[in-house]
Amino acid sequence: MKMAKTHILLVDDDERLRDLLRKFLVDNGFFVSTAREALHARELMSIFIFDLMILDVMMPEEDGFSLTEYIRNGPMRLKDTPILLLTAMGETEDRISGLSRGADDYLSKPFDPRELLLRIRAILRRSQGLSTVTTLSLGQVNYDIEFNRLERQGAPISLTTVESSLLKIFARHRGKTLTREDLATEYEGDLNPRTVDVQITRLRKKIEDDPKIPRYLQTVRGKGYVLIPDA
Repeated sequence: MKMAKTHILLVDDDERLRDLLRKFLVDNGFFVSTAREALHARELMSIFIFDLMILDVMMPEEDGFSLTEYIRNGPMRLKDTPILLLTAMGETEDRISGLSRGADDYLSKPFDPRELLLRIRAILRRSQGLSTVTTLSLGQVNYDIEFNRLERQGAPISLTTVESSLLKIFARHRGKTLTREDLATEYEGDLNPRTVDVQITRLRKKIEDDPKIPRYLQTVRGKGYVLIPDA
């Protein structure tokens, strides 16, 4: 079954380091988009939803501190995205400056990629609440996030590959509005935004008491869809 991978945005003006880190992260199971500078990163942010952003601090035109502030004060879809700053500056004041602007963690260059991987996983555990929340309650239906399993009062509900992947994406971004393009992109497979509505209708039949009046998988008019679990 095809699962949606964690999508990371890597922003660094050092092409060699950017390519090495991208390969390393892809080899460790992540889906990675890269940007050479802040303006390029902003363009990608307007198109995709990311689970984590890794930002270099020392970049031309706009540095990582400024880009962090833009994310934290920008559109709602960006505000809560975890941020890890990478920089050659290792002084205490620099770390404090980055964290005070809203970064979740700070790693000084040079670093061991294995340490970067550990920090990424720690940030994702905290941001996704996997240490405390493993099941979403949708009325009489429960969704196990870790095992991507849907049940109604203990009885398993069969999901197609597309339905399973879409539900996992919604669970990861619960409470956030996702556009059709967001869903098609994160699915990473052959899913046309125009067919998303059909898949949503099918998914609602499996999780809603009344699919015509959805309580949990709601439509946000003019924008997309949002999953709002009981807990």
